[in-house]
Amino acid sequence: MRAFRSVVLPLKAVFMNLLSVSATYGVLVLLFQDELGKGIGFQSSPQVEGWIPIFLFAMLFGLSMDYEVFLLSRMREEWDRTHDNEAAVARGLERTGRIITAAAVIMIAAFSGFMFGSFVGLQQFGVGLAAAILLDATVVRMVLVPATMKLLGNWNWYLPDGIRRALRLPAQTAVETPGSRR
Repeated sequence: MRAFRSVVLPLKAVFMNLLSVSATYGVLVLLFQDELGKGIGFQSSPQVEGWIPIFLFAMLFGLSMDYEVFLLSRMREEWDRTHDNEAAVARGLERTGRIITAAAVIMIAAFSGFMFGSFVGLQQFGVGLAAAILLDATVVRMVLVPATMKLLGNWNWYLPDGIRRALRLPAQTAVETPGSRR
């Protein structure tokens, strides 16, 4: 909260990460339980292996949060410089989009190896990781996060005065915060 000086951004980050994880669980059910993946070589299973959701959640939450912090750091830098939310979102995305995409491609390539094993649990793990990273890096980080940031406007950077004093941060001046008037 102190690094981004916002109570909204951490909540949004958790929500976006949960979207990625939820979509991944849906992909696993579609490919393995509904037997859609049988046509492309995956073994069908009456259920997703018990350990898969826990492992996927832990790994995906870490990777998603890494991408989110990287993206928001650049946006915060621009916000500190200009106090223009739209410019901060556009410039942050412009400066990090290619790097996040390249990192995602590397991770997808690395985790895709699990898909070709004969053990259904490893297939599920590989598909889950690859699908999650693909969804998170493209749909969530490149579309949903910037769209949400634009819609939230100055609310993105809102930090109540009580928390600001507790963290010993200087008073926010010259920027209209939600609920205040100039």
